[in-house]
Amino acid sequence: MSVSQTVRTLSHGSWPSPVDAALAASHDGSPEFAGFVGDEVWWTEPRPAEQGRRALVRRHADGTEESVLPPPWNVRSRVMEYGGAPWAGTVHDGRPLVVFAHFADQRLYRFEPGGEPRPLTPVSASPAGPRLRWAEPLLLPDRGEVWCVLEEYTGDEPDDVRRVIAAVPLDGSAAEDRAAVRELTDDRHRFVSGPRLSPDGRRAAWLAWDHPRMPWDGTELLLADVGPDGTLGEPRTVAGGPTESIPQVDWTPDGRLLYVSDRTGWWNLYRDGEPLCPREEEFGGPLWRLGLRWFAPLEEGLIAVVHGRGATRLGILDPETGEVVDAAGPWTEFSPTLAVLGERIVSVGAGPYNSPEVVELDARTGRARVIGCEHRDAVDPAYYPEPVSRTFTGPGGREIHAHVYPPRNPACTAPEGELPPYVIWAHGGPTGRVPLVLDLEIAYFTSRGIGVAEVDYGGSTGYGRAYRERLREQWGVVDVEDCAAVARALAEEGTADPARLAIRGGSAGGWTTAASLTTTGVYACGTILYPVLDLAGWGPGETHDFESRYLESLIGPRAEVPERYTERSPLTHADRLTAPFLLLQGLDDVICPPVQCERFLARLKGRGVPHAYLTFEGEGHGFRRADTMVRALEAELSLYAQVFGLEPEGVPPLELTR
Repeated sequence: MSVSQTVRTLSHGSWPSPVDAALAASHDGSPEFAGFVGDEVWWTEPRPAEQGRRALVRRHADGTEESVLPPPWNVRSRVMEYGGAPWAGTVHDGRPLVVFAHFADQRLYRFEPGGEPRPLTPVSASPAGPRLRWAEPLLLPDRGEVWCVLEEYTGDEPDDVRRVIAAVPLDGSAAEDRAAVRELTDDRHRFVSGPRLSPDGRRAAWLAWDHPRMPWDGTELLLADVGPDGTLGEPRTVAGGPTESIPQVDWTPDGRLLYVSDRTGWWNLYRDGEPLCPREEEFGGPLWRLGLRWFAPLEEGLIAVVHGRGATRLGILDPETGEVVDAAGPWTEFSPTLAVLGERIVSVGAGPYNSPEVVELDARTGRARVIGCEHRDAVDPAYYPEPVSRTFTGPGGREIHAHVYPPRNPACTAPEGELPPYVIWAHGGPTGRVPLVLDLEIAYFTSRGIGVAEVDYGGSTGYGRAYRERLREQWGVVDVEDCAAVARALAEEGTADPARLAIRGGSAGGWTTAASLTTTGVYACGTILYPVLDLAGWGPGETHDFESRYLESLIGPRAEVPERYTERSPLTHADRLTAPFLLLQGLDDVICPPVQCERFLARLKGRGVPHAYLTFEGEGHGFRRADTMVRALEAELSLYAQVFGLEPEGVPPLELTR
């Protein structure tokens, strides 16, 4: 593809762009949960055009890829609502054997290529969704079982739930009989991860934690003996605790216990309690979903690691020397997806100019290559933004990390002296961060002349425990201040037009957006996606169990500081809101339910604030369907066009009501 040499002078926001909303939507998402089935690599992959399902993809020995299950099969777990590893595979009796969770009914299925999926667990329908849910399967065909995390809803409220490690028969005998499922642990802990068996099969290790802690606050590493009959002995805690986060555990080939802990303030790797590579960087991350992997032991004693400070790299750690050798290539960010077989290491890598790809690293030669989801430029790369990672100064001199994406279009330039509008993106979580990778949603704006800045506000991960602890009891304060500090800095240095600043975010980022619009006066408008807006309501009974006590650390103990829950809520300060806004909500969202938006809009009624509220059937927490994403992106651009006086081509007008 080539770009015309003629450069037009047009105002920011009106630059013609080949990156339309449909193109951005079609490239949304990333491959996940890569694993080996024999010597083949399999993974899950998003399908926005197929009602947002996740397909299970197989890479054959000849390098071809195959989606092994047709629509509507959707390989995705709902455990803890965010899910986790939804499949596992092996070769048994000379042929692939796969077990997976299907999103619609959350049953476990057994699948062998050439046949139809067969259910292994019973139907468990209820008005609130499937009562039985499964994640992080561990296939044990020699035992005739698959071990996994069982989440069982015992009542109609979101927190009427128990979680245990369970064994499901591979012969299908539990498909109609819940009693055939063998529970391996009791439900003394509210949350558990899937077990990891020692190489000799005689010990099992797993993680557990309880309310009000989140897994990045503190987890326990449990160990139990495995009896000859496959039962687990009394578990004992060998590491972790209320203030020590352990997000992953595994075993070395010679039976030594490997785990990641942040006991020093950084998630570092330990073997039998001894540090292997003590550094002020992260070898782990927040356990938002079960089955995330930041390390994987190799047969010869080396360890594959995903590590870094901020951005993550794929490397090989020599535990005897502490040396890490990183994979070379265009990837500046790797996901916590790791699988190993012999000297082969598989992960998912991406960079500022390439979308997420399945990458294989040869531990012997150090050579890395793409083996799946290979990036292909959908448009001329000259239309991609050129991001800059920066560190800004916030209140009290604290550091704020951010990625700045200036406007970029090879065919257009702005009139001399005209500063571009900028949108501050607040990530979700809030315990998370933004990866520095190609995102066509960002290119959708930057290629039209609108800048974007993604902010890793205080509370973000990747920078040590102290950085993420900045948000403890300060949610709605530190995140808002840090985003505003970046916005003001961009305006003061002459990068952004101070009169045309916006903010947008989803989930926790939606909270930060709404809190910013109601308290700072920095932004001319904002886009709020599936947000938290009312802290008094968001908690036990209104949101899902996993995050139902999250506010205890983000805001403070509800019983001790009830007034803080009212004072921090954007709902409380709706009377201060004057900036136009767009509110986007999935009607099937059980994490941030629509009632949050409805209460906020009711408080605003009759105040004359221009806004639009768009809801989407069949969408939950985060949009996955192509048509939804197209509508949302075009509506967002139309909001900015109306507020900032822009004239983008081909964007349907968004009707703002008052």
